[in-house]
Amino acid sequence: MSDLPPRFQPKKRSEAPGVEGARRVGDSGSAPRPRFEPVRKSIQPERRATSPRREEQASDAPPQFPPKQPPAAARRPAAERPATERPAVSRPVHTREAERQAAPAGQTASPVSRPPRRRRKGRGKKIAVLILVLLLAWPIGLLLWANSKLDRVEALSGAGDTPGTTYLLAGSDSRDDGEIPDGTQGQRTDTIILLNRAPNGQTSLVSLPRDTYVAIPGHGNNKLNAAYAIGGAPLLVQTVEGLTGITIDHYVEIGMGGVRQIVDAVGGVNLCLDYDVNDPKSELVWKAGCHEADGATALAFSRMRYSDPRGDMGRQDRQRQVISSVVKKAASPSFIINPFSQLSAVNAGTGALQVDTDTGIIDLAYLAWYFKSASGEGGLTGHPPIASYSFRPGKIGAAVKLDTERATAFFTKMTDGTLTEADMTIAPAG
Repeated sequence: MSDLPPRFQPKKRSEAPGVEGARRVGDSGSAPRPRFEPVRKSIQPERRATSPRREEQASDAPPQFPPKQPPAAARRPAAERPATERPAVSRPVHTREAERQAAPAGQTASPVSRPPRRRRKGRGKKIAVLILVLLLAWPIGLLLWANSKLDRVEALSGAGDTPGTTYLLAGSDSRDDGEIPDGTQGQRTDTIILLNRAPNGQTSLVSLPRDTYVAIPGHGNNKLNAAYAIGGAPLLVQTVEGLTGITIDHYVEIGMGGVRQIVDAVGGVNLCLDYDVNDPKSELVWKAGCHEADGATALAFSRMRYSDPRGDMGRQDRQRQVISSVVKKAASPSFIINPFSQLSAVNAGTGALQVDTDTGIIDLAYLAWYFKSASGEGGLTGHPPIASYSFRPGKIGAAVKLDTERATAFFTKMTDGTLTEADMTIAPAG
C-alpha cells in the first residue's frame, strides 16, 4: 500500500442532454420529489450579557432555578432549632418582579402604585414654633412695656415678714390731677384697704375706715388718713403696720383721676345701689338699681358719703364694688383676647397707679387675682371689729375706734387664714 494520498480525477464533462426523454415542469413522474428540511444550526450565536433590567424586559417569565438545598441544620423543625439559628421573619418586599410573578399566565400585571408623598414634618414643626413665638411675644412684650411705665415710690418699711402676702391699697383724694377742681388743698386717703393671701390660700379683703383713731409714729394720735397727709406713703405704711401687726409686702396707690381713666379703659362697669341718690358734693345722680357706669359716674359713686345712711362704711362698700367690677371686666375673655383693649387698660392703669419700688406688673396681676377671689362667691370682705363710730378724743373731731381686743384676734386670724364670715360682720359695741 502506497503512503501517497489517493488522487481523484475529475470526470469528463458529458454533453448536454437532448430534448428527447425530458419532462415538463410540474409533471409528476415516477421518481419521488426531494424534500427539503431546514438545517438546524448546531452552533448558537453567542448571547451578549444583559443587565437584570434588560433581562426583565426581554422575558415575561422569570428564569427557573433549581431550589437551593438548605443546610442540614435548617431542615430541622423550627421548634427544635435554637433561637440563634431560626431564620428572621422579614416583611415581603413589593417590587415589579413580585407583581409579575403573582400575575396569572398570559396576563400583564397592573402597574405598581406608589404610596402618596408625605408632607415634610420639619415644615409643620417650624410653623408651630412660629405660632408659639407669636403667642408668647405679645404678652411678654406687653408685660415688659407695662412694667417700664409704672410710677414707683419708696413706701415699704422693711419690717420682718408676717405669714402670707399682704397688699395695702390707698385711694388718694389729691386734686393735683385736676379731676375735681373744688379748691381743696393737700391730699388724704379716701380708701385704705388690706388684701391678704394667707399661706393656706384663704383671701380676705378688709377696709380700714379712714377716720380710724391710731397712733402715728412720731406724730402722736390722730385719724388714719392724717398719716398720709403728714408723711405720704411711707408713714401710712408704718401706721397701718402698727395698727394691725401685719407687714405690708406691696403698696399700690390710685388717684381720683385714675379711677375714671381705668373704668373708661375697660369700657365701663356695672354698679348697683338700692336707693336713689342726688348728692351735690359728689355730683352723683343715681336711680335705685343696677346701671352701666362710665368713668365719671364710677368716680362719683365711690366718693359719695354724705347721702349714704351708713356714711363712711357705706362708701367703703361701694369703693370695693367699683374695684371688683373693674377686675371682673378686665378678666373677661372678650377683653383678654382684644389687644387694643389690653393696651388701653394697661396704659390707663400704669398712668394712674403708683407702687413701691419692689412691686412689678406680675405683682399687680396677682393683686387682681386675689381681689377677684376675695370679692367673689365665698370670699371674705368687710372691716375689723369696731367699738365706736363717734369716738371723740378731742381736737380731731369724731373718729372711729376699733375694739382693741377683738381687732388683735381678727388680724391674727387674717394672717393664719382662719377668718370666718361672722368675723367680718361683727357690729360695733356702741
